[in-house]
Amino acid sequence: MHAKILILDFGSQVTQLIARRVRDAGVFSEVFPYDVDDDFVRNYGAAGVILSGGPNSVTQGDTPRAPRAVFELGVPVLGICYGMQTMAEQLGGKVENGHVREFGYAEVRAHGHTALFEGISDFITPEGHSMLKVWMSHGDKVNDMPPGFKLMASTGNCPIAAMADEERHFYGVQFHPEVTHTVQGKAILGRFVHDICGCKSDWNMRDYIGEAVESIRRQVGSDDVILGLSGGVDSSVAAALIHRAIGDQLTCVFVDHGLLRLNEGQMVMNMFEKNLGVKVIHVNAAEQFMGHLAGVTDPEAKRKIIGREFVEVFQAEAGKLPSAKWLAQGTIYPDVIESAGKGKKGHTIKSHHNVGGLPDTLNLKLLEPLRELFKDEVRELGVALGLPHDMVYRHPFPGPGLGVRILGEVKLHYADLLRRRGRGGQELVRQDQPGLRRVPPREIGRRDGRWPHLRLRRGAARRADAGLHDGALGPPAARTAGPRVEPHHQRSARHQPRGVRYFRQAASDHRVGVSVVGLCSLPAGRHGARR
Repeated sequence: MHAKILILDFGSQVTQLIARRVRDAGVFSEVFPYDVDDDFVRNYGAAGVILSGGPNSVTQGDTPRAPRAVFELGVPVLGICYGMQTMAEQLGGKVENGHVREFGYAEVRAHGHTALFEGISDFITPEGHSMLKVWMSHGDKVNDMPPGFKLMASTGNCPIAAMADEERHFYGVQFHPEVTHTVQGKAILGRFVHDICGCKSDWNMRDYIGEAVESIRRQVGSDDVILGLSGGVDSSVAAALIHRAIGDQLTCVFVDHGLLRLNEGQMVMNMFEKNLGVKVIHVNAAEQFMGHLAGVTDPEAKRKIIGREFVEVFQAEAGKLPSAKWLAQGTIYPDVIESAGKGKKGHTIKSHHNVGGLPDTLNLKLLEPLRELFKDEVRELGVALGLPHDMVYRHPFPGPGLGVRILGEVKLHYADLLRRRGRGGQELVRQDQPGLRRVPPREIGRRDGRWPHLRLRRGAARRADAGLHDGALGPPAARTAGPRVEPHHQRSARHQPRGVRYFRQAASDHRVGVSVVGLCSLPAGRHGARR
């Protein structure tokens, strides 16, 4: 039995990073919403509790609070940012709105010799003060510490940047140790889980194989299992793990919807059927998928059509295997969190990212051997199972395949174009004319819980309509630079075609789609003359 760290999520965008850093230290951790009840906290069996950051203000009465049982368990507690503030307020301290908001790099001075910071520093000042380079993101701050706490760190803008109650092993830090910008963050979290909570480094993927194999055998027994093999990392690792556990009791159904990467179908069949000896049924359903996608341009509708048709094809094949009692899926831990798993009220990120359960008509039980693992843990597990490194560490690829890389209507020759471009379809393409375009709404999923819409600055939009002209180059840059224009081809930033630079940078941030082929064919427009 592994020691466990309970992480309560107050809505921070980086809560999953806390769990990842704890697991990197070799300690198992899980994320749950802050509003779990006291009985859950008492029965979880945590060796320690971490309270995450969050976007709310403790100074408002209706904002989230930690379950009271957290402070009554008798185990160490670490509050991070908002977690520190709610700890202070709930234990008798005071929190106030700060006059100066801190966001970004800060240097924190450590005070005293607390167990959390002892021997951890980035540099020593000439006065002999131990300093930490950290990342701050807060507006409120603790003004008065609760009874029993002492000052652990401070900055000029935040006199109480960290606090500690060494007797009860309660610690609070206003900065974020989970992000890489906090240089000693890994050491601080490691100190908390190992030295303060007393956890051993017993969480690793090589040992996990044996545990997972035993769990699968115990869960499945002598029943047969069917798995939808997409060729992606998650389903591939799930297939290899289940096959390690139950051998020929597993049958994989590989549905080729015509939107796979270059030579992916052949690679999957060679790897699993020939090399690993897994039973794989290969179904070529490209014509069926393309028929239902004809004329559909809405991104979410495309995703749902692809998902629906996959289920139909899969159901048809599953009907030919009456002995199958289990459906295996490559669900991983971020899928569970993003799909409001374990009681959390979350937003849909994208329909193909979320855990949708099973169609009632399948009448199969669900087997998800990877649902406790993060993506990089799944990759480590795949290598430990003997899958090729290039296969498990390649670029992530969603279930709908190239269907979400094509902006607008999906056609087979558009998918063929992507496959021929050499990167397996990682680019975005449009179907009407080459060049630059705005990404349609909902094409790229959520950002910060909202659907982002690209709103170009008026000046940048005019430069695009003007044929990406640049005064330093004379005629429109898009017509003279050729189809392979790149920002680094110019002598310096001020010599780059500003329209091209703007759009290509935006494309790297997934805000617009770029089709480089034929870029020089963009019309110059009436503003294409030299400035």
